[in-house]
This record gives sequence, C-alpha cells and structure tokens, in this order.
Amino acid sequence: MKHIYRQGSDTSAPTLLLLHGTGGTEQDLLPLAERISQGSSILSVRGNVLENGMPRFFRRLAEGVFDMEDLEFRTKELHAFLDQAAGEYGFARNNVVAVGYSNGANIAGSLLFYYANSLRGAILHHPMVPRRDLQLPDLAGVPVFIGAGENDPICTPQETGELQALLTGAGAEVALHWEQFGHRLTATEADAAAQWFSRAFEGGGERI
Repeated sequence: MKHIYRQGSDTSAPTLLLLHGTGGTEQDLLPLAERISQGSSILSVRGNVLENGMPRFFRRLAEGVFDMEDLEFRTKELHAFLDQAAGEYGFARNNVVAVGYSNGANIAGSLLFYYANSLRGAILHHPMVPRRDLQLPDLAGVPVFIGAGENDPICTPQETGELQALLTGAGAEVALHWEQFGHRLTATEADAAAQWFSRAFEGGGERI
C-alpha cells in the first residue's frame, strides 16, 4: 500500500495510523497527527481503491452503501499491511492508534469490528457503522474517540449512537464529541481529539 512512515521522537508513544477521507492522500492528515501527538511515529496510508479517480479504502455501491465483500477484503489487506509495516519499520505492532476521517474512519472502525488486537485505540472522525452482521471481538479497555456532527448529512446522530453502542457493548471505552458543522473536520474537533489522546495515552503510551 502506498504510504509514508515517519519515525517519531518518542518510541514508547503509540504509532499513529493515518487514514484519509474519500479523495484524499497519505499527506492529508499529517498536520492532524502533529496536533494529536508530536512525539509519535506516523504511518500514513493511501487507500487502494479508486472511485472516479478519488482514492478510497474500500468500494461503495452508493453514498452510505458499502460493498461489504470489498470492505472485508480491504480490512484484511490493511490488517496484514500493518503486520508487514511493523516488521519493516520496527514499531510495536500492539501500540498502534488509528486516526481516520470519513472513509478512513470507516476502515479503522472495520479493523475494530474484525480484529481484537489490530488497534490499541482509535480516533474516528465522522464514522459510520462498518457493518451490522458481525459479532464484535472483545474490545475491553480499547479507547475510542468519535467526532460527530449533530447535523452531519452523511453520518446521522442515530448512526453515531448505534456505532457507540456497538463498540461500548464489546467493551470499548468510547468518548463522543459533537460538533455542528456537518461532515467537516473542524479545528475544535481536532483539538478535542488531541486532548482525549493525551488523557488516554499519557506517559509514552501508558493509559491512565
């Protein structure tokens, strides 16, 4: 998978897995990663699927309608890539926190839905429920931040609430932050994610 890896100054801090939205690239979320954790190593990945020339992490049949077969395949692909990248770059595979926006948040959510130990935690900006026909793995103690819009036309508050309930039901520790700017990722939402990250992974990756 096309990607950028940058070694951080704090090797004990979680490695940030950056996952862009539709039409984005591996460059998009680099400023967000700096805001969240300046000492962390960064693995920023470009989606392998093109929709009208726009990179995505999995195919969809229409807006809000996922190609479930492709979602499963691409989730396994990304999971395997993380294993490979950890070996290549030498970061701790069990200390990866995803930071995703929109389509990227959806593939990060899918990693949580499919694999118990793929992510140590996740920051999901405007995610949807990846799928509704899975028994989620044990996510006990996994911290998850969800940034959502009360007037988001793509990810409705009902969708956000359902995702929160599914993750919480599997044991995840979910923090929900609401904005009123539709599907946009705002500076205040990014700041809230950074403050949450500091609380959840204070002291070089040790949770408080």
